[in-house]
Amino acid sequence: MLNTESLRERRKRELRAQLSATATRMFLEHGFEAVRVADVARACGVAEKTVFNHFGSKEALVADRWDVQVGALVARLADPSVAPLDAALEVLEAELGYLVASARERSWAEIRRFGELVRSTPALVAHYREARDRLTEAAAAALSSRTGAERGDPEVCVTAAAIAGLWNVYALSLQKHMTKSGPHVARAVRADLAAAADALRRGL
Repeated sequence: MLNTESLRERRKRELRAQLSATATRMFLEHGFEAVRVADVARACGVAEKTVFNHFGSKEALVADRWDVQVGALVARLADPSVAPLDAALEVLEAELGYLVASARERSWAEIRRFGELVRSTPALVAHYREARDRLTEAAAAALSSRTGAERGDPEVCVTAAAIAGLWNVYALSLQKHMTKSGPHVARAVRADLAAAADALRRGL
């Protein structure tokens, strides 16, 4: 398949990645509260407005994967041949792969520091919860469209909540196993996600 990405789109994607990487490095070095969006913009040689053109908030600079995950989940849920839990597991497997690749470029120590930064920063904790709520809403909308049921349908609501719960399992599993080496982290997280999905399939 030909790559149809335009030069403008590529530059936009590269700048977005640069902004997020720079912000993450600065937050890890100086603390989230101590770094302003203007500082990130200056370090990247752009205007502060440019940062906000790419990210809706300071918090989003270090939590920029949510839009990717929500989009991927909605796309997989649109396929009626894929069970909802399997759709969620596929998206989380891709996210785990992204994390492992990031750790190869940096280090697991830096990934651990990033996790500690998020957990110790109230604004980032709140952002995570809001993002998870958006994912739940997006899952409910996709399931409603897929089944023809109303958004408030009990089955749609509980299925969307269960799917979003797997993201909690993913985060907690990473936190628990992050002291292990890369391959062991990935295997342990996959095992925890599989156990959670099996519990849901059995019907708690």
